[in-house]
Amino acid sequence: MQDDTPGRRIDRAIGASLRELRQSRKQSARRLAEQSGISAAMVSRIENGLVSPSIDTLAALAEALEVPIVSLFREARTNHTDFTLVRHGQGLKSTRLAGGHSHEYVNLSMHARKDLRFQARRVTLLRDEGQPPTYVGHGVVFVQVLEGQAVYRYGEARFNLSAGDSISVDAELNHGFEEVLTPEFVFLTVQAERP
Repeated sequence: MQDDTPGRRIDRAIGASLRELRQSRKQSARRLAEQSGISAAMVSRIENGLVSPSIDTLAALAEALEVPIVSLFREARTNHTDFTLVRHGQGLKSTRLAGGHSHEYVNLSMHARKDLRFQARRVTLLRDEGQPPTYVGHGVVFVQVLEGQAVYRYGEARFNLSAGDSISVDAELNHGFEEVLTPEFVFLTVQAERP
């Protein structure tokens, strides 16, 4: 009978992640052992969930595989996770007022963990509603144009974006749409940052 204590489940999860990462790199256990300084026998025992590896061992394996150490825990399952499902045409509709400008957006997703904050919105700008705001923040912002054409400002650079175009920027530099060129401009924006 298999030991199903929480510790053993985590050991098996680490082993499964290690094997998957090693095989995805088409690397033998012996080669991983050489690169990490961990014996081939120990690599095998870890992959089979037979031992609880130390943090030093996990760090050496992660470094040899060129992945963050947390990648070795990705198969570990918890009984609680959060998810957001938004069906077509739904989402939390909002209006943002900024000076003489207002625009409509739909919150599609908002997710917060202790190490990451993530939000996705569908935004509609109208050409005659005044100057859209620019932003300075933290993390990374991704924009995918869905309809129309507009000028996007990133620091001193300007980009003419049309349907199908996308841009990803570091949010710490001044950014945002500077001018809407079509009667209506619709885009998806995703922002991720550490809290």
